[in-house]
Amino acid sequence: MRTIVHLSDLHFGRVDRSLVDPLIQSVREIGPDLVAISGDLTQRARTAQFIEARRFLDALPKPQIVVPGNHDVPLYNPLARFFRPLVKYRRYIGENIEPFYADEQIAVVGVNTARSLTIKNGRVNRRQLDRIRERLCDYPDAVIKIVVTHHPFDLPEGYREGDLVGRARMAMEALASCGVDMFLAGHLHVSHSGHTGERYRIAGYKALVISAGTALSVRTRKEKNAFNVLRIEHPKVVLERCTWESENARFVPSAAEYFERRADGWMRMKDDAAGPCRRS
Repeated sequence: MRTIVHLSDLHFGRVDRSLVDPLIQSVREIGPDLVAISGDLTQRARTAQFIEARRFLDALPKPQIVVPGNHDVPLYNPLARFFRPLVKYRRYIGENIEPFYADEQIAVVGVNTARSLTIKNGRVNRRQLDRIRERLCDYPDAVIKIVVTHHPFDLPEGYREGDLVGRARMAMEALASCGVDMFLAGHLHVSHSGHTGERYRIAGYKALVISAGTALSVRTRKEKNAFNVLRIEHPKVVLERCTWESENARFVPSAAEYFERRADGWMRMKDDAAGPCRRS
């Protein structure tokens, strides 16, 4: 079995500081095999915010897959935004903006969807898809293949198509033949799970699409601060939501969802009360 902690939308610069240490403690208690962070580490891509984010990452278990979000591109400095959009991200977070991790059970690739020409939207391009295919296609079906982006490939009810990552359908058609099992994202500050069969309708293919809420930001929108824990054991995945409980100042289990891969792809099996947000 492999355990992945999935965090998103940290937004250092607008965080609830009372959550930082409890989040670090919770992740350490879980003892994940991998930590995946799907973008927006900062609020406005400022140096002090990146330094805080770096300190936070250093306190979490390794290895880590970390990708930029649209907030990690400078907004108010046009020169930096268009000519050096991720220079501070590369300096403080990591030179590799599309990292990769693999072992005998999982293969995980991060993809940068942040772009200078839009304020909040993102996209993927063909060169990125070619790199994903080069990294993932040769792995056997027994290895769970995962793509991590900031912008999502699927949406909860009530959101418009424009909130999807740009060129989502082109990407899904290119990656279906590789048998990508799971897409992890953030951006909306809303927890969500589903499968690609409803939106993309590719014959014989259904991948899981999972979004995390914001782990630390005060901009919680429709739900409390939260993060995901994925427990992966081919051909099954358990998704646990860990939600901030202010009364006891800790992250607690709020729900568990069970998925299994069948002949035509991934299916939800049941939902249940979650177990503790620690190593099982």
